[in-house]
Amino acid sequence: MVLQDLGRRINAAVTDLTRSNNLDEQAFDNMLKEIANALVSADVNIKLVKNLRKSIKSSVNFSQIPANANRKRIIQQAVFDHLVDLVDPHAEPFKPKKGKSQVLMMVGLQGHGKTTTCTKMARHYAQRGFKSCLVCADTFRAGAYDQLKQNATKAKIPYYGNLTQTDPAIVAAEGVSRFKKEKFEIIIVDTSGRHRQEEDLFKEMEQIQSAISPNQTIMVLDGTIGQAAEQQARAFKATADFGAIIITKTDGEAAGGGAISAVAATHTPIIFLGTGEHTLDLDRFAPRPFVSRLLGYGDMSGLIEHMQAMTKDSKGAQETYKHIAEGIYTLRDLRENITNIMKMGPLSKVAGMIPGMSNMMSGMDEQDSSEKMKRMIYIFDSMTAKELESDGKILVQQPTRITRIARGSGTSVREVEEILVQRDMMAKMAKQVGGNKKNMQRAQAMMQGGNNKQQMAAMQKRMQSMGGMPGGPGGGGGLGDMMKMLQGMGGGGGNGGGMGGMDMNAMMQQMGGMGGLGGMMGGGSGRERGR
Repeated sequence: MVLQDLGRRINAAVTDLTRSNNLDEQAFDNMLKEIANALVSADVNIKLVKNLRKSIKSSVNFSQIPANANRKRIIQQAVFDHLVDLVDPHAEPFKPKKGKSQVLMMVGLQGHGKTTTCTKMARHYAQRGFKSCLVCADTFRAGAYDQLKQNATKAKIPYYGNLTQTDPAIVAAEGVSRFKKEKFEIIIVDTSGRHRQEEDLFKEMEQIQSAISPNQTIMVLDGTIGQAAEQQARAFKATADFGAIIITKTDGEAAGGGAISAVAATHTPIIFLGTGEHTLDLDRFAPRPFVSRLLGYGDMSGLIEHMQAMTKDSKGAQETYKHIAEGIYTLRDLRENITNIMKMGPLSKVAGMIPGMSNMMSGMDEQDSSEKMKRMIYIFDSMTAKELESDGKILVQQPTRITRIARGSGTSVREVEEILVQRDMMAKMAKQVGGNKKNMQRAQAMMQGGNNKQQMAAMQKRMQSMGGMPGGPGGGGGLGDMMKMLQGMGGGGGNGGGMGGMDMNAMMQQMGGMGGLGGMMGGGSGRERGR
């Protein structure tokens, strides 16, 4: 994937500079040159690259940097902020609300993945508690209705289409009217495309817009077309006046810079990135988390949101979170965690959200990692209920059980033993999470009663003495800086603090439920140890 290569090249340029003994203007210029070359190689518009280079250089003035300031951190922050600015249209996308019907109309050229993306988006909102549905208003392409029907059936999304009606505006109006009566909250309308920008296509889009009055029109853009995205986006913007963009096919050998050019040209936000052909291969786009993942810094708020969506209806997951909160971790809990990770999609996608993990995954075989986890599930399925509910000691005390499980699962004794080691590692984490939760509950109870000002001052003083907080030489930034940092991580704030409004107890439970991801992908039970 070119976007991953781009991120690695930019990150390498910044890392080489920060490791340099002579951090002067010459080394800084060399870093900017390498970043510019990486962006041009990814087919980013040359004018945008020149502006980016100029803006980074103007923001880092070596003559005005104080002697005691950390130059490396200033440069890193400048590169990060200006890359975010490059993909940030400074416009808020439409945000659906529960309890009311909202119509989303999809437009774009044929072959860009509109129909597949419609199903992905419907499932995305369905996983987050919205009542979503699909309307097929593509009467031009043969097989469009059959494709949408097949995708919607597979994803368990209600759909509407009319094979006898040739007017797409009438079909769209019928479908939207029907689903509004049935109180659906997200109504996604799939429209026709053409192989090029034709007058008939634009007329049809205007007719459908007039018939259904969509809350938002979304353009689906092929990420492989490179800089041609700018011209195409301008043409559609003039006619359909879309409010958001979805970039598809970002998992292939795509010139992803074309997507960036489109954003800059139309000042329209990208809301999703298509990362594969499966219905779960759709990533929410936000400028700061996107650049953070691109540079290998991770996206913890995105990871937690993804895990919540994957496990919200899972009774087993809820039981596991309850166990972790109590400091308990059984073999069944480990099985549940592995199953949840497998549901989250490719391991490379999960790793990209964890700081530093994407670099570790770069040399690993995706297929081998997936096969490893499947074999672990076979082992769990060969255990009795008593064994699954245990901490594994019964297997160690009676080795014949391990032999029986290995034979029944078609694996080896060594692989069964590796699972026991993995459970022990996760049990230690569960105890820490359980202990942390109790400490946080005590702290919350303290804050709810007594003199909050005195308690805040005492807590701040203690944190400053620890010296690990951000905000100045040697730490000591205080609680204000800490809260800013937490809020910045998820872009959230709100009532729940950072992480997109999620409270810290919930965050610890979700992260505890990850299930030893590092060990499964090459750590404690990785494939380096043999099978």
